[in-house]
Amino acid sequence: MQRFSRTRMLIGDSGLSRLAAARVVIIGVGGVGSFAAEALARVGIGFLRLVDDDVIDVTNINRQLHALDSTVGKAKVQVLAERFLEINPRLWVEPVQQRYLPGKGQYLLEGCTWVIDAVDTVAAKADIIGHALAAKQGIISAMGTGNKLDASLLRLDDISDTYNCPLARRVRRELGKKGIRTGVPVLWSPELPAVAEKAAVPASISYVPATAGLLMASYVVNKILS
Repeated sequence: MQRFSRTRMLIGDSGLSRLAAARVVIIGVGGVGSFAAEALARVGIGFLRLVDDDVIDVTNINRQLHALDSTVGKAKVQVLAERFLEINPRLWVEPVQQRYLPGKGQYLLEGCTWVIDAVDTVAAKADIIGHALAAKQGIISAMGTGNKLDASLLRLDDISDTYNCPLARRVRRELGKKGIRTGVPVLWSPELPAVAEKAAVPASISYVPATAGLLMASYVVNKILS
């Protein structure tokens, strides 16, 4: 397809075929997940399952790809699905307007070769990671991107190597209860929170979660190609 001609110059027809055969589920399509999902749509991934129960709120406009005045009140997954089909009409996109519930949501991972975890809650993250590892699916999990200002500090490491990240600390503790202490690739930042975490919702800025999502998409694409 002409729309992927520049990508073909980088990875060839065989690379495009590998991406077209990949099946990726993105759990959580907010600030991080929406950018990861669109990057995958634009690179030619063949199947995307988008999982999120939320609707777009005006407070999402500062950081979430789908958030515009015209989309406020609409389901995030549906807005993205319609957008992605304009990017690639051959994409098989499956919007699922549901919340991932620990102990009950593992069916949402089925049939996919890769899992991108971009949810906010510790219990859901630990459950997603546990099921993906057990099923031998590729996974990358986002740690905290709120309360941070320096996108250049974002990095990809094993969860056992994280520090200064309150969310990663809580996820490590929860995974430890499952006997999982290493072998979990995560996107995280060692930057200390710029704002105390006592607020009801984390502070955020446009480019940090967006950069995190793009780095996660890059990780998945390069793993598929390798």
